[in-house]
Amino acid sequence: MKYIFTLSTLVIFALQGSVFAQDPDLDQLRQTPPKESLPVKIPELKVQEVVIPQSTLDLKVNYWRTWTSFGINANQASFSDNWNGGGVNSISIGGTFDRKSTYTKDDKNFTTQLILKYGTLKNKNQLSRKSNDRIFWDNKAALKLSKYWSLFASLAWETQFVEGYTYYEDEDGNDTRGDVISNFMAPGYTTESVGIEYTPDKSFSLRFGTGTARQTFILDDRLVFDDRKSFGVDTGKNFRNELAFQLVANINRDIGENLNLTGRYAYFANYNEFNKASHRLDATLTARVSRIINVSLSGILWYDKNIDEAVQTSQTLALGIMYKFPR
Repeated sequence: MKYIFTLSTLVIFALQGSVFAQDPDLDQLRQTPPKESLPVKIPELKVQEVVIPQSTLDLKVNYWRTWTSFGINANQASFSDNWNGGGVNSISIGGTFDRKSTYTKDDKNFTTQLILKYGTLKNKNQLSRKSNDRIFWDNKAALKLSKYWSLFASLAWETQFVEGYTYYEDEDGNDTRGDVISNFMAPGYTTESVGIEYTPDKSFSLRFGTGTARQTFILDDRLVFDDRKSFGVDTGKNFRNELAFQLVANINRDIGENLNLTGRYAYFANYNEFNKASHRLDATLTARVSRIINVSLSGILWYDKNIDEAVQTSQTLALGIMYKFPR
């Protein structure tokens, strides 16, 4: 019995050692889910044309562009009674309005521009008088021939707002208003022109008006004289028609970060009086101080032998407010 018990004990321990020496098989412990346990439906893809109604887009092309600017300039100077440097108290104020619109489609272009200017000046012990007065309306239609050249036809109208006078001192030294020397539509000019135009860029253009007609109107009888011409119109008449050659140059260019130059030069020569050609140059140099405040220097140089044998000049330096839109 003793040997049987000892042998049984040894067999049991041997069996236990073989069991603990074996590593567990993990693959037998994994459980794999059944395939396609959750059914998935694959949609059928169809490509088809969708027509969008044109009315829902409501697309429109605007061929017009418009720029508008208006401003007020003012100057003032004052001196005390004991100021020994010389000077006179004065104040001046002026307004300007400029609106330009263009229509461009394919090779066709139409441009219209209206310029209005008026200013008045008052010095101490003197009557107030105009410092600026102009109405100018220019219209032009053009058909492009090449990159820089176009055929054009234009119509321009020019006059002033109110009466202009001469001034003199009377016997007592008082400033006195004299005779009327100009008025609304006295003179007034209407100019029609056809020709070719050279436009190398958007800031400069040059018109050659080989076929130009100008009508001069004097609609104030006080300026129609029996002994002399008035603004080139024959004595006793208030209308004159001329056929001429006209050259017009326009520039509107930024020459610095806040510096702009605008100008218009017009040369007009009557075919019957080519040696009496008229010249007019209007130029303005504007320095922008801020968004709406600017300093401007404007000048006019005008020579028309039918009006005066000498060159007429005008110059204005002003600080003012100018608003432009679009900016």
